[in-house]
Amino acid sequence: MAVGPEAAASDIQSEQWYLKAMGAEEMWKYSTGKGVKVAVIDSGINPNTSSLKGQVLADEVPKSVAYHVTQDYDGHGTDMAELIAGTGAGGGIKGLAPGAKVVPYRIYGEGLKDPKEQARTPSATSAIKAAADSDVKIINMSFASPYYSLDEEEAIKYAASKGKLLFAGIGNTGDKGNKGQYPAQYPYAIGVSAINQSGEVGKFSTHGNYVDFAAPGVGIPSWCDNTFTKHCIAYGTSPATALASASAALVWSAHPDWTANQVLRALIDTAARTWPKDKPGTYLGYGVVRPRRVLINKNIDPGPANVDPLAKENGTADGEGDAKATPTPSPKPSAGEKSGGQTSAAAKTTDSGDSTRTWVTIGAAAAVLLITGAGFAVLRARRNA
Repeated sequence: MAVGPEAAASDIQSEQWYLKAMGAEEMWKYSTGKGVKVAVIDSGINPNTSSLKGQVLADEVPKSVAYHVTQDYDGHGTDMAELIAGTGAGGGIKGLAPGAKVVPYRIYGEGLKDPKEQARTPSATSAIKAAADSDVKIINMSFASPYYSLDEEEAIKYAASKGKLLFAGIGNTGDKGNKGQYPAQYPYAIGVSAINQSGEVGKFSTHGNYVDFAAPGVGIPSWCDNTFTKHCIAYGTSPATALASASAALVWSAHPDWTANQVLRALIDTAARTWPKDKPGTYLGYGVVRPRRVLINKNIDPGPANVDPLAKENGTADGEGDAKATPTPSPKPSAGEKSGGQTSAAAKTTDSGDSTRTWVTIGAAAAVLLITGAGFAVLRARRNA
């Protein structure tokens, strides 16, 4: 996530344009995310910001990975937590799912400079496994690296087998070579790209056949740094991922008996798009997440509980599709992007995106497709243009 200019701290909630665009006030009449726990695997979470007091369940982190989880060395993890479950108290950030709780998993990232701290801080693989064995329903992974790790892939597969939904930032390399990123490329990781206030995919947003959803990720208020004294305006697929996780929390809270497959299917079925559901695009995947459309429909059909709606993409459909990425050897690890986390490095991956940008503007001449159903047009590039 890249940080931009400083924002006016006195009215930071007015900068949260995406709440109005997504119809948050209406959604909160149906669900606030209450009863749902989200694991935030990142740089740690500061539980003492006005918006996160009472929202961070640090005591629930397993001892094996509970190292300084409330000491955010970068500020990134706190940002993600506030976007998901911030209460807005004291004029702070209002989360999309303010009734949810977050569980902090602190992992190594480039912002962690102390060698002793680096040595003692758990890997993303360890954190994912630990979260899989906990009672969290959603695992938020707002980090990205171009390096493949078999252990990390297996951890994500394990978490999915335990009924978790795992959302991952697709990466910010769209205008810098568009190198495919992990963990978004792994099977069972739900890759999220970033759109701006006009509904356009950010130029920085990595694209490829592993994009599953899009969510707001441009012009997002965040802390300027880990001193937590000033707010800035940021962009990236990290905040988009957090908002996708919060969307799932809203839906799961309203339908606690649903499985991960059913929550995911409902989000796919209601995503904002004007193209066939069976032809997801490389920039927006199945479309822009619209939890409001799930919440307001009392008769929505979530489909079968035990069938993966992304079976083809995950390589689990009988004879259909492959895993999301085919790794190739790499000699050295990467510190990853400035993202609050790093994957263990074992191999590089070839870029699986396509370079064609065939944009279709949905405007007055066509049916306007909206996040809320009442404002916010969407642009789209075909996956196989």
